[in-house]
Amino acid sequence: METIRKILTESGDTWAVVGLSNNRSRAAYGVAAVLQRFGKRVVPVHPKAETVHGEQGYASLADIPFPVDVVDVFVNSSLAGAIADEAVARGAKAVWFQLGVVDEAAYERTRAAGLDMVMNRCPAIEIPRLR
Repeated sequence: METIRKILTESGDTWAVVGLSNNRSRAAYGVAAVLQRFGKRVVPVHPKAETVHGEQGYASLADIPFPVDVVDVFVNSSLAGAIADEAVARGAKAVWFQLGVVDEAAYERTRAAGLDMVMNRCPAIEIPRLR
């Protein structure tokens, strides 16, 4: 719980949301809206590079031309480790694997690199609990 609180309150307000598109039926769409309501800047990362919730999208983390504080991952667990490694490489402060996204080896690598990390949790559920 301490790591969750730290990521949500101290790690910064720019969140790259990997897997975020304009598909309103996907969880990422609703979670991104909640993050925005709580003052986070949401940066969509999706191969389509769509603008979502008023924010320019990018095809990959590497394409984002400004610093990212937290990388929020909405992809299959088999792809999540590579994204966590990219987050480390680009200097993010934290990685958040969404509900159902689990990769223990990626968790260990990310923590060993000095980043905070949460796995199999949802910030849209956790952030209202902080208030």
